[in-house]
Amino acid sequence: MPVPDAESLTRPQPFLNPPQPARTRLFHQFTQGIALAACALLSYYLISHYLVQTVRVIGMSMVPTLHDSQLYLLNRWVLHVRAPARSEIVVLRDPLDGGFAVKRVIGVAGDSVYLRQGEIFLNGKKLAESYLIPGTPTFPSGPVKDQLFQCKPGQFFVLGDNRANSLDSRVYGPVSKRDILGLIVR
Repeated sequence: MPVPDAESLTRPQPFLNPPQPARTRLFHQFTQGIALAACALLSYYLISHYLVQTVRVIGMSMVPTLHDSQLYLLNRWVLHVRAPARSEIVVLRDPLDGGFAVKRVIGVAGDSVYLRQGEIFLNGKKLAESYLIPGTPTFPSGPVKDQLFQCKPGQFFVLGDNRANSLDSRVYGPVSKRDILGLIVR
């Protein structure tokens, strides 16, 4: 390594970045702050609308599985990859009032769901629902004794786990995939 001579050590060295006036430095810091805030807001928007967000369950329609006022994660990203599967819990836009509802997927596209004497028959076979309290009946809505639903392509039959206190597909029929916002992560 060469040793510098005495003359080069005493000679003034040029600045790589010449000093800027205080106003210019302040302006650059301000624009960097604005850019950082914009990136943070954009990140929040993208994450909460396309990946995950927190949701608070309001109501008793999913008891005993989910309870009123509890917070859960809503996985929105998974619906860009696949459709909801049977027994998964979803958040959907309620067809009756346009609000949000939390329900369990019972039937998917091509399934027939038959409600008879408090039992659910999925594609002709009695549905075993291990997530419910044993003996929980599922009665049709209204005065009818039996109900039959057919899920067309892109449709899902959903029910609340608290069958006596849930407005669900028994009332408004199968829901469209476009009305499902995501899956609850427990």
